Amino acid sequence: MRHATVESVMTGPVVRVVPATGFREIVALLTEYDITGVPVVDDDGRPLGIVSEADLLLTLAAQEDQSSLLPPPEVARTGPGGAVTAADLMTGPAVCITPDTSVVAAARLMSRHGVKRLPVLDEDGRVFAMVSRGDLLRVFLREDRVIRREIVEEVLGRVEGVSPALVGVEVDQGRVVLSGTVPEPHLVPIVLSLCRSVDGVVSVTDRLSAETFGGLGPDDGGSPAAAPEPDPASASVPPADGTREAGAGGARGDGARGSDAPAPAR
Repeated sequence: MRHATVESVMTGPVVRVVPATGFREIVALLTEYDITGVPVVDDDGRPLGIVSEADLLLTLAAQEDQSSLLPPPEVARTGPGGAVTAADLMTGPAVCITPDTSVVAAARLMSRHGVKRLPVLDEDGRVFAMVSRGDLLRVFLREDRVIRREIVEEVLGRVEGVSPALVGVEVDQGRVVLSGTVPEPHLVPIVLSLCRSVDGVVSVTDRLSAETFGGLGPDDGGSPAAAPEPDPASASVPPADGTREAGAGGARGDGARGSDAPAPAR
């Protein structure tokens, strides 16, 4: 199952700053472009780090405030003359990604490193776009009909042995409900896993059953009936005198010896 790539959701061209960019200029850029962070690049456009709103907010949190019971945080050291630049503020090295990376891999990378945005690098390692958490979440805006068509054509239609005509697919707000039948029980978890891998799917509800025992599932009465437990009270036990119980009639021969003995005259 192929996912959407970072290229399909990333934002570009990217706003960038250099190490010497000042504090207030960075704040102005974030405000002007309505963004929450900017990459810091060298003279060749290669990434050095990221300056985010959180980095900038530390300066505000460090100001004196007698009404606050919390201690002030540590802030970046200032340069000559008290200047605070991107080089002082940035977090580095930057965690970056390439445009052909899947949105799933990008989400995992953000989660692992605890970052909200990733610079996107071109073939030469230069920053040319950004992808944020909000960008990745756009995959959940796919229309339900598009998700359903992908499940029917790309999932059910490609699982060997599964007939799309026998599986019902309902999609509402990204929530998928599967019903109907598949030919073997081991195919159920495979189908469920593949459906969860479709971009835009929020959850998958399983109402599938397997066609076993000649096309009937266990709940359809098609499973072989278990042999009844013998009733000790009705079990046929040879008597101690060597006579045997008769057949289906259940009558005992009077004094008969063996199965070839003739029946007594009435």
